[in-house]
Amino acid sequence: MKFGVTANPQIPDSLEATRRILKFLEPKHEVLLETEIAKDLGRPGVPLAHMKPDVMLAVGGDGTILRALQVADAEVLGINSGSLGFLAEVYAQEVETYLGRIVAKDYRVEERLRLKVTVDGERLSDCLNEAVVHTANVAKIRHFEIHLDKALVTRVRADAVILATPTGSTSYSMSVGGPIVDPRVPGIVFGTIAPFKPSCRPHVFPASSTVHVTLVKPKECLLVMDGQRETHLKGTEEVAVTASERPARFIRFRDDFYRRFEEKISR
Repeated sequence: MKFGVTANPQIPDSLEATRRILKFLEPKHEVLLETEIAKDLGRPGVPLAHMKPDVMLAVGGDGTILRALQVADAEVLGINSGSLGFLAEVYAQEVETYLGRIVAKDYRVEERLRLKVTVDGERLSDCLNEAVVHTANVAKIRHFEIHLDKALVTRVRADAVILATPTGSTSYSMSVGGPIVDPRVPGIVFGTIAPFKPSCRPHVFPASSTVHVTLVKPKECLLVMDGQRETHLKGTEEVAVTASERPARFIRFRDDFYRRFEEKISR
């Protein structure tokens, strides 16, 4: 079995967890290290985008797992060595136990919806959590127009609009009053940040449809995907969002979304 490892070297526990992963796997399995963590370990590395493993191990916090899922079509195991770790399945301290179960194929794969995002027809990287279109200037609202397929849904003045997956419904979207959506529901959550009109409410759209975001009056904006990738917009573009044909594939050992949510959110 071929494994890929990406980790956040800024988290001290990630480096130690990576050493333990190598010690456990290398006698019998091929292990590819991402360039940055490989450098810290004095080993040869491979850029994340060039890895083609059977299983990707993402060691760190949610940011590390999101970054792995931006490019990986492999099955992904999130290993929490950070703080919140909402997307992680196991803790770094118990990694050997669960690596043994992966080798024995004692796990299931949970598919999660990702968003396909295009700007004027040009496809960008997929999102696992959310795509946000917001003003490029502080304290300046924008006048957005939202269509679902060909139907006008709303026009709203706000600092930003958020289009989130069910996975992202417990992240940025939740913080601005969006609903918690069970990850088994194929939907896209639409919400706003600081809307001028108090009656503006979140919507949940079918993921099989396409949500179109345009500006009534062209003004500079910023498209931010999963809080990590930014695209500057002149304000004349159309941002279109629908379900990606490439779902995220998480390795799972238990079915505990609601217990996990209560545990993480109460911290």
